[in-house]
Amino acid sequence: MNFVQKPCDYASTQASMHNMPLSLPKRHIPLLLYGVLSFCLGIFAYIFGVGLGAPRILLGLKQLVPIQQFIIWYSGIPIMLGVLLGLADLLIFFNKKRFGRPLRMAPIASRAMTVALTAYNDEESIAAAVEDFKSHPDVRRVIVVSNNSSDATFANAENAGAIAFNELAPGYGRCVFRCLTEAVKFDDTEIVVLCEGDRTFRASDIDKLLAYAPHSDIVNGTRTTELLREHSTQLSTFMYYGNIFVGKLLEAKHLGRSTMTDVGTTYKLFHRDALKALLPLVNPAINLEFNAHLLDTALEHGALLVEVPITFHPRVGVSKGGNTDNWRGFSVGLKMISGIVFGWKKQAV
Repeated sequence: MNFVQKPCDYASTQASMHNMPLSLPKRHIPLLLYGVLSFCLGIFAYIFGVGLGAPRILLGLKQLVPIQQFIIWYSGIPIMLGVLLGLADLLIFFNKKRFGRPLRMAPIASRAMTVALTAYNDEESIAAAVEDFKSHPDVRRVIVVSNNSSDATFANAENAGAIAFNELAPGYGRCVFRCLTEAVKFDDTEIVVLCEGDRTFRASDIDKLLAYAPHSDIVNGTRTTELLREHSTQLSTFMYYGNIFVGKLLEAKHLGRSTMTDVGTTYKLFHRDALKALLPLVNPAINLEFNAHLLDTALEHGALLVEVPITFHPRVGVSKGGNTDNWRGFSVGLKMISGIVFGWKKQAV
């Protein structure tokens, strides 16, 4: 989007930025994204080729020599291609791919907000989560969407003072989508905060999200700041660095539009107007990789998105999402990468 701005109307233009609908920015080829993938493919091929040396030597398989040489030699092609694509995007096209908007400095008219919590069989934690968020002075109400829980999650949420809904359709994406859909219905709050009911996140971090709300449409919490995450959580070392890797792939795809290090966190702040424009664009049938889909779609349609370090705590109860184990985390990560690179149509369940 292009803006013509007179010197005298800067304040009014900034104040009106929160009300602007999302739109498709100028399309560009994500050379850096393709470059990173090509480079990684070459490195994996090289490692595989070198690894063939072990069975060749131990088993005396001399017939592996030409195969090994072929793989090692030609692995250099995707490596060099990846380097060239990345350099082209960073050194030649980077400035053209940036939004080109003025730095947004639009004060928030009201800090009042609606908080929406996802929950699935979280009877042990949901009441404490609701009470925590209700205690924040800027929170006007807390919504809890139970994804057809089989325990007392719904009742405990209501008893703690939340407005509770039961989403019968299974799937994490449907639960998040229902949370956001219910939250935007309240026109007395211009801020919507999305979070989880398992106590991995705390209401005290709302102030961090609010501090960056004047600059963006969406403030995404990131769990990748080492000193802000507790030593033992469901986010294993493999998932931690895998999440950063996928975040950087998303950043490479939308080069110049945002800095991404966490595509899996639920803790987010939305301006209500931007969220209303975003909801029709996302597919709630996408399951555990829905957060990556949401961020990708938002960036694709011109939303201003900034990340903020938040605290991350061990969850109460048993994880039911993509953090169950490393293998499931790897599977979810592959689906995220597939969606980012090839599109999200095939990700729906």
